[in-house]
Amino acid sequence: MRANMTQALRSGLLAGCAVLGMLLPAGLAPALLWQATQAGQAEPARPAGATPGPRTARFGTVQPSPDARRLADWVADSRDNAGSGFVIVDKKFATLYVFDAHAALRGTSPVLLGAAVGDDSVPGIGTRPIAQVQPHERTTPAGRFVAERGHNALGRDVVWVDYDAAISIHRVVTSNASERRLQRLATRTVADKRISYGCINVPVAFYESHIRPTFASGRAPVYVLPELKPMQQVFRAYYDVAAVQRPGAGVVDGKHGEGARVSSVAEFAHRRQGARQQ
Repeated sequence: MRANMTQALRSGLLAGCAVLGMLLPAGLAPALLWQATQAGQAEPARPAGATPGPRTARFGTVQPSPDARRLADWVADSRDNAGSGFVIVDKKFATLYVFDAHAALRGTSPVLLGAAVGDDSVPGIGTRPIAQVQPHERTTPAGRFVAERGHNALGRDVVWVDYDAAISIHRVVTSNASERRLQRLATRTVADKRISYGCINVPVAFYESHIRPTFASGRAPVYVLPELKPMQQVFRAYYDVAAVQRPGAGVVDGKHGEGARVSSVAEFAHRRQGARQQ
C-alpha cells in the first residue's frame, strides 16, 4: 500500500518534469542547438620512452568552462567512470557534455534545468505531488550519480539520474506553450534555461543520438557540477589534474591536504590512488 502511494506521489512530480514549451519559430531546427564530435576513438598510446603524465579529457574544438574541463580531466585521469561513457552537466552554463569511455567528447548541448538555484534536493521531494513543490525547491542537485534508463509516469523512456528525488534526463516536448521551453533552449541566455522542476531537459534529436546510446547497455555516471558549493565538497575524491607536473618540478596540490605542498609526482600519484578508494 505504502509503495503504491509513494509511486503515485512520485508520478505527480514526474509529470511536472514533462510539462514543456512551445514550438520553435519556423526554420529553427532543434538539431542546430547541439554539436556532435567524432566518437569511438581509442585512447592515444603514449610514445615509447615518454615520461608518464596525467591523462586529460579531449574536448576537440569545443571550449568548455574551466570547471567542466577540470572535472572531465579528473574523470579521465582517475578512471572514475570505470570504463563507461559518462555525462557532465555544467549548471552554471546550462550545458551538457557526453563523453565516451576514453574521455573523448562525443557531443554537447544546451539544457534546461531546475528553476531554483541550489545544489541539493529537498528531502522527500520525489514523493510529493507536483502542486506541493515550491518554487525555491525546484533544484537540480549536484553530485556524482550512477544513472540508468527507465520510464517515467507517462511511460516514456528517460534516464534516471536520481530516482528517489524524481530527477531524470529526458527529451524536451511541447505540451505547455506558456513555458516556451524550446525557445529557451535556442537562446544564448543562461537564465532562460532555468525553468524545470529539477529534471534535465535536452533537445529530442540530442537525446536520441547521444543520451540513449550512452545508457543503452547499462548504467553510466552523470556528474552534475555545483553552482554554489566548492567542487571538492561535492566530489570528495576530486583532485586537480593540472597540478600534476613532470618529475622534479614539484607539485602544489590545492585540493588535498588543505593546500599542502607535494614534493613529487610519485607522492601526488599516491594521493590519487587513495582518492580513488574513498
